[in-house]
Amino acid sequence: QVQLVESGGGLVPPGGSLRLSCVVSRSTFSVYAMAWYRQAPGKQRESVATITSNGSTNYGSSLKGRFTISRVNAKNTVYLQMNSLEPEDTAVYYCNRVGPRLFDWGQGTQVTVSS
Repeated sequence: QVQLVESGGGLVPPGGSLRLSCVVSRSTFSVYAMAWYRQAPGKQRESVATITSNGSTNYGSSLKGRFTISRVNAKNTVYLQMNSLEPEDTAVYYCNRVGPRLFDWGQGTQVTVSS
């Protein structure tokens, strides 16, 4: 069974930065397109960034170039660098493969943007 372990969240003021990490316990990690998702209170989970097995990336249109997704296949890890954070970015952030077939969800990491 694949485990997803997200970390790196926290409380930051508006304009701050965070770097999230997700370690995937799957030896074939490198073949999967991966994504970061987020779920804000009272809202549905949404995809914010994706990265293919060869490193091509795509982002949600609302992010305006503030987030960067990357991966290190040798470490089975996918990252999300988040800059110029806004209160609207407050959510629990999760990683998973790109759908429709998903791994079991991890616990996520809470990101709170507040002064």
